Amino acid sequence: MPPRLPLLALLAMPALLLLALPFATLLGITPWDNFSLSYGDGGSVLVSVGYGLVSLLLIVLTGLPVAWWLASSAREGSLRRLVELLVLLPLMTPPLAMGILLISALGPYSLPGQWLSSVGLTLVNNPGAFILAQIYGGLPYFIVTARSAFAAVPRSLLEAGQTLGARPLQRFRYLVLPLSASGLASAVALAWVRAVGEFGIVMIFAYFPQGMPVKLYTNLQNDGVDAVYTLVWILLLVTLPVPLFCFMHARKRERAALLK
Repeated sequence: MPPRLPLLALLAMPALLLLALPFATLLGITPWDNFSLSYGDGGSVLVSVGYGLVSLLLIVLTGLPVAWWLASSAREGSLRRLVELLVLLPLMTPPLAMGILLISALGPYSLPGQWLSSVGLTLVNNPGAFILAQIYGGLPYFIVTARSAFAAVPRSLLEAGQTLGARPLQRFRYLVLPLSASGLASAVALAWVRAVGEFGIVMIFAYFPQGMPVKLYTNLQNDGVDAVYTLVWILLLVTLPVPLFCFMHARKRERAALLK
């Protein structure tokens, strides 16, 4: 017999309070009478949003094939285990450590970095490095979430499409994508939040141009905590609408499915 609702509510209360406490505190502690941007905050918003959109596009384009291959591959071979390991390693690596690994692999003293320097290019502290750091922050989360969405598509429907003569690309476009749309939306939302909010990798690998997370850190170091609340609100307003929309869309689809 399932626990009674009051007992469940009581057990859930500590976790809910922990989750709500920071945001409730933000509402009360924000200096609304002096709600203004610090110098450079506007530029950091443009950097995070603009390059974040580019990163998100690249994450989707590169992550979709990997997620679909992992979800559709029936063989448990060494190649699949290697791909899964490569996807999970960035998830298990602390962001600061990931940034150190990136700058060691692609920085000016690495072999690729020296080759780039010889042709007048660099991949540290520039827009390319910033986008790459955001991709490393969001791509693994997108692949893992998108893989789960693809894996939830019934195999019987794909087999029926194959029986009817649909080609693999047609089955993917007209069966897989519509049936996994909610899960893919969640993958996109998670990748967006991770990319725009990435701090550790960006801090080490692409300190400039400064996005919102790094600008929050420099404001905190230079001017104190009172100087960061406006940018915190902007960061939340930039990142949260996408996952909230996906959550509401998924709830709507669930309710529609229950009514059928």
